[in-house]
Amino acid sequence: MSERLPASAHRGAAPSWSASRPRRPERAGKVASVLLALALCSLLSSCTQVRYIAQAGLGQISMAWRTESLEDAVGDARRPWRTRALLREVPHIKRFGERHGLTPTGNYRTYVELDRPAAVWVVSACEPLRFRSKTWSFPIVGTVPYVGWFDLEDARAFAAPLKAAGWDVDVRGAGAYSTLGWLEDPVLSTMISSGDEALGELANVVLHESLHATLYVKGQTRLNESLASFVGDELTKVFLDERVGPFSAEKTAYMREQERREARVRALHEAYVRLNRLYASSAPNAEKRAEKAAVLARLEEEIGARRPLNNAALVQFRVYNSGTSELRALLATCGGSWPKFLGALRRLENHRFSSPQENVGRVVEPLIRAGCR
Repeated sequence: MSERLPASAHRGAAPSWSASRPRRPERAGKVASVLLALALCSLLSSCTQVRYIAQAGLGQISMAWRTESLEDAVGDARRPWRTRALLREVPHIKRFGERHGLTPTGNYRTYVELDRPAAVWVVSACEPLRFRSKTWSFPIVGTVPYVGWFDLEDARAFAAPLKAAGWDVDVRGAGAYSTLGWLEDPVLSTMISSGDEALGELANVVLHESLHATLYVKGQTRLNESLASFVGDELTKVFLDERVGPFSAEKTAYMREQERREARVRALHEAYVRLNRLYASSAPNAEKRAEKAAVLARLEEEIGARRPLNNAALVQFRVYNSGTSELRALLATCGGSWPKFLGALRRLENHRFSSPQENVGRVVEPLIRAGCR
């Protein structure tokens, strides 16, 4: 699953510099841009934030040294034909998104081949008997309920004291992240899946991340991520219909994967509702913990979870899957026009929110009543 994050951090793994790929002037420019952004952010940050931001800068520098142009990547006969064919689709995906109201950017004009299974590892934490996330605040992006790391061991080291302090902690890999337009994001090898659904999944990630560069409400991660998920999911179906046809193998495989994802989402939602009710009850804490363990064990078996689930995992699911019915209703109110839909949502950039993670449906409902103006 792709992650939609501010620039994430990295420490420990050295960049893979290849003798066959000389240091180009544009790479030096990217490194300089990262260093400047890092210096500015450090000046604006508290001491506790500087370590994370410094590692974020190092991670971006590592990416910059690995970058090659998309044209070079497509033309490299040493690269598998399938990868090259998928990379060739990226400009088409971008143009499609721009036709539907997404902001043109310099993103996804380059490619980075990673030597790890995830682009970043995301750490989140939540209270063990209440769905209240731990949050972190940074310049530019505001308050966020997760932090991402380029190195798995760094993520685990960051998670360890949170676990020791009693938080439910989740560490998961993500195939992509966004710098919100501050840097030019590359296509990453981790954005390319192995099955026939790969074209749809790649389009979904590019469209999702392009939404972040189009509309981002500071401090409202649930709104930002749920909106990007909705836009990516819905526009990808239209893109596949146009590009390869509604009955193509690519569209069929993508829709099959989406059906599996929706089944997991339903199971996660049901577990969240049940546990939320349990936590609000007057039952003793020991009873709550026992019931929680039973609910999570059943959930892990039902969805075939690859890692232990806890409150942090469930609350992160909510970050990416909230307000879908209201967003769909707003799109219908806008006559199915994505530019009008996004124009209506831009009113939220000046909206006064009552909390850092306000209910998405409650925020969107007034836009529906206003009639997509």
